[in-house]
Amino acid sequence: MTLQISPLCDALGAEISGLDLSRPMTADENRLVQEAYLEHHLLCFRGTPLNAADFAAVARRFGEPQMQLLRQTRHDQVPEVSMLNSTYAKAEDKPDDLRLMRLSGWHTDDSYFEKPAMATLLQSIEIPDSGGQTSFCNTQAAYEDLNAAEKQRLDGLYAAHRYDTPRAPVRPKMRSGAEERETPEVVHPLVRTHEDTGRKAIYFNPNRTDRVIDVSHQDSEDVLEWIHAHMTRPQYRYDHEWRIGDLLIWDNRCLVHAVNMDFPVGQTRLHQRMLLRGQRPV
Repeated sequence: MTLQISPLCDALGAEISGLDLSRPMTADENRLVQEAYLEHHLLCFRGTPLNAADFAAVARRFGEPQMQLLRQTRHDQVPEVSMLNSTYAKAEDKPDDLRLMRLSGWHTDDSYFEKPAMATLLQSIEIPDSGGQTSFCNTQAAYEDLNAAEKQRLDGLYAAHRYDTPRAPVRPKMRSGAEERETPEVVHPLVRTHEDTGRKAIYFNPNRTDRVIDVSHQDSEDVLEWIHAHMTRPQYRYDHEWRIGDLLIWDNRCLVHAVNMDFPVGQTRLHQRMLLRGQRPV
């Protein structure tokens, strides 16, 4: 089969077909896939669930693995793979207000590290009959649509990122002592430059960004609320309807994502995930 690249929507994303992930890519296939990734920021490969070792092998074609912080989620045999189970086991696990589920908030992975993960790979293993979509917003397009004065307002601002911030409506999972020591507060620019393209994107993680530094609390809140509303507008958004075996890779440097947590109680929602090591945002 010939490799085909089909955009998923105007905002972001492309489906790659005609590529067998069980074998190494040719030089031409690798070039086309890398170009599509940088253009569309998210790639979808349809297939069947891989075992953890094969999933890790695919991920390494795109970069160097970064270990998931929370040890309890790591795969027993392939620790760079984490198992993410968001199933509601019983009725009381699903709140009436789904905003109280942490995954429902917009976020980018691991921004609380000095060198956050540049990319995430996620493959569905089991999915519920309805709900559970993962949505993405393109923060590069959101930045580029700002006018000159708005860009000037953001350029040069830095924000503190924390594993837990009171700005997030829901507390994250508890960390061990070792995990706490690995995640001190870090500071990143509110606008970062993509290392591979040179293009700028808003870098704001509503689940982890605590405050804009060196400004008043009110000014910080004003800026963060403004960019949150702007970057999550419908024209920057793609909602992924999962099929079993879908494997997504997305660019954390210019995308945020969130999960529709409205799915049936007792129906399994299980994914395997890998993170790829990144550089310090600049």
